[in-house]
Amino acid sequence: MAKLYIFFIFQTDENHGLAFFEFLTLKNVPKSSSTMRKIIVPTDFSDNAFHALKYACDIFKYERSDIFILHAFADEVYQQGNITDRSTLERHKEQVYQSSLEELNTLLLKIKEYAPNPRHVYKTIAAFGSLIDEVNDLVDDENIDIVVMGTRGVANDRSATFGSNTLYVMKYVQCPVMAIPEDYVFHAPKELLFPTNYLIPFKKRELKLLCELSGSFRSAIHMLYIDPLKNLSLRQEDNKTFLKAGLVKANLFFETTPEKDKIVAITKYIVHNNIDMLVMVNTRHSHMEDIFMQSTVSKLGLHIKIPFLVLQNLAR
Repeated sequence: MAKLYIFFIFQTDENHGLAFFEFLTLKNVPKSSSTMRKIIVPTDFSDNAFHALKYACDIFKYERSDIFILHAFADEVYQQGNITDRSTLERHKEQVYQSSLEELNTLLLKIKEYAPNPRHVYKTIAAFGSLIDEVNDLVDDENIDIVVMGTRGVANDRSATFGSNTLYVMKYVQCPVMAIPEDYVFHAPKELLFPTNYLIPFKKRELKLLCELSGSFRSAIHMLYIDPLKNLSLRQEDNKTFLKAGLVKANLFFETTPEKDKIVAITKYIVHNNIDMLVMVNTRHSHMEDIFMQSTVSKLGLHIKIPFLVLQNLAR
């Protein structure tokens, strides 16, 4: 049913200086969305983690967002290998917990100073548990849309493209994950690369996230089909059509490369087309599965210098 909206405009008569009201009616004015974006930003209080938090604030600056800053500290407690009795462990756990709360409060002040955005609500959590378990529990409890984290944490092993925590989160967390390189300076993601073989049926919720992200910045998404055989099957054609319908806010470009090596094809396309973000799907029969089958990402020579969005293709 069409809705009728009436606006009152207060104006002044130029000849007589008298105030009068003008009535303006509009039909079908869209209601503004009240949806809150739910974001987790894990932190180990490193500079890399804070850099990822700033990026999350920047890329979602146009959206009303709940940003959960999560520190999981079980590993810190158990790393004290000389603790042999339960009471000592509990005391140490409480000390680490209190220290985590203090650092979270400091971090909260820093990010509010960096991004005093009235659209954003920050919530800090210190949890005694593993990073994967705590993130997945929070994803379920709060219906989280995305996890944003640094490619490396406090260890900052520069010989690896991704730290072990980031790899585990990308592989096992039940929602999209965006990994931010430590030296990446934020600018609007105008050009996104999405390599796909069109073999998997994409999930509407994850495509909606990508669609709204691209719509906020009027981005172009380059769909790259990596296969020496250019002809698509009927199933692939249907999945391609579904992608078009799910990414209506983006400028879509459908490209094909005969390059057999997926990593080479992706790297070349990033360099030659000034790509700002790489998007891939972590599921069976996808390019991400091929990448994660390797012992480490760094051995592949794919040293990603741009943000990396991993979709999980899970029904939620």
